[in-house]
Order: sequence, then C-alpha cells, then structure tokens
Amino acid sequence: MLPARSAERAAVAGHGASDPGGCAPPGSPAIHTIELSKRYRSTVALAGLSMTVARGEVFGFLGPNGAGKTTAVKLLLGLARPTGGEAMVLGAPAGDLQTRRQIGYLPELFRFQSWLTAREVLVLHCRLMRMARPGWAAAADESLHVVGLDGRGDDKVGTFSKGMQQRLGLGVALLGEPALVVLDEPTSALDPVGRHHVRVIIRELRDRGTTVFLNTHLLEEAEHVCDRVTIINKGRSLATGTLAELKVRRPSARLRVTGLPGGWWRRLANFGRWSEQGDWLLVEEMAAGRVPELVAAIVALGGRVEAVIPEQQSLEESFLKLLGET
Repeated sequence: MLPARSAERAAVAGHGASDPGGCAPPGSPAIHTIELSKRYRSTVALAGLSMTVARGEVFGFLGPNGAGKTTAVKLLLGLARPTGGEAMVLGAPAGDLQTRRQIGYLPELFRFQSWLTAREVLVLHCRLMRMARPGWAAAADESLHVVGLDGRGDDKVGTFSKGMQQRLGLGVALLGEPALVVLDEPTSALDPVGRHHVRVIIRELRDRGTTVFLNTHLLEEAEHVCDRVTIINKGRSLATGTLAELKVRRPSARLRVTGLPGGWWRRLANFGRWSEQGDWLLVEEMAAGRVPELVAAIVALGGRVEAVIPEQQSLEESFLKLLGET
C-alpha cells in the first residue's frame, strides 16, 4: 500500500508541501504538447504530436515500434530538444530543472551497478535528486516495501533476477513521491504476479493524485489500468480518448443455434451483418441492447438458441484499425 502524502515527506523530497504539481498554475495539465516535433537530419522522429494529459490520471501512450514514443518521452523529460512545437510538463516548459525534480522515470532499458545493494542504489538516487540526507533511509525503505522487495534491501543487484531489477527500477522512479511518473514498458520483464503488483501500484498512485504516463506496446496493460490512451503512428496522434470511446464499433454477438429454416438470414438481416464461423453464427454491427430481441426472433422462426456470447471491440482491434487507416 502506498503511503499517504505528507507535508514533511514532500518537503524532504524537494516537492511542494501540499500541491503535487509544486508551483504550477492551478488547473494546468500534467502534460500538454502542441505540434511537438523532432528531426534528426533527414529523419523525422516526431512529426507533430499534440496531446493533453490531465492531472491525476493514468494515461496510456500506445503505438507500434518506430512510431515516435521514445522520442516523445525524451522530449518531455528534457533529455532531447524539439525542433518544433511546444511541450509543457506540470505547468512549465519541458526540461525545466525544478519541474524535473517532481518527475519519476523508469526507462525501458536501464542497468544498475551489480556490486551495489538495492538499498545503496536507492540511496544513491536520493542523493542525485538532492533529497535531504535525513530522509534517505526512510525513502529507501518505503520504496523497497512498495515494490515488494522487503528483506532484499541488503542484497547485491547482481544477484537479482531481471524481474527483481525491474521492481527496483520502479522503486527508484517512486522516490520522493513525484507528481508525475513516466513508465516505459514497466511490466516487460515481469511474470503474471509481478504484472498484477505493478498494476496495483499504478492504481494507488492515481488514487493519491499522481499522474502516470504509461508508455507501452502491451495493449492488455493499457486496458487494465489506463483512464485514457492516445494511439500514435509516424510521430502523430491518431486518436485519444477513454477505452470506451476508442472501441467505437457497434457490438456484435456470437450464437450457437440449431433448427433454423432455410433462408433464415433474410428474415434476420435487420439485426446486422451475418456470417458463419464453424458451428457458430456471428452477427456484427448490431445496435446495442438488441440481443434479447434477436433471441426472441430466432425462437419465433423455430430455432433453438444454445448459447449467446455478446462481444465488444477490443482495444487491439481499434489499434490495428487505426494503423490500417494510416
């Protein structure tokens, strides 16, 4: 369980005493970009990204390899400079030093010194983020507890599995109770239990008002924890919204039916588009709420309905459809 934010703890970490966004303007988004772009000589890495991430939400950043996700993260964190457009993070221009102290970051690829213990890694990062020395031990213990490494703080990193190192990296990102946590593929090295644990941590971060920016290609992870997502390709946002908004296809249903007379589809054509899939019938593009009416119509024709499975469009289907359109 993540601890409640305290004025004393936040002050030790160098953040504002009560506002997770420090001195940012009231109501300002956690992240706001307008036509953000990055070019490396003749290569366009980001072609004009526009998006807004609200305070306190879990925001999924989705796209295929080469879409510009990593470049966008580098620009937001001030690790690279844009060649065009604008980016504001926690109410300040991206890269602002004071604002960067309020951001926790877990990169996709990282490596800690194998000869250090987990506690030494955390204390080192406390020092790098200029946290007051009296708070180092408590902050390290807190992070170890949150990411499930209790009892392993004095073990050397070189003895850790890849999944345990991933947990330690997440613990580093959570030091100082940051207002914004940027996670780049945080569950890529974890087993199902570890992935579940990370999802719990992400939800608890949101519950305490922290904004989580989740960069992932695992659509299942986004469906589990994200409030909203944006799908990007070729450096531009294709769609942004809640999962329900992105699953725009009208519902369908899969039925196992026996006893239907010949030509039945003509009498049921008004329900949607029909197709046969082995022993199952699939009706697509059906208006919401018509499943009971459809079952009654089949029974009226003399058919027997043995099973009905309503279906909704998955995030993966929306994702692939948007990529196909571009």
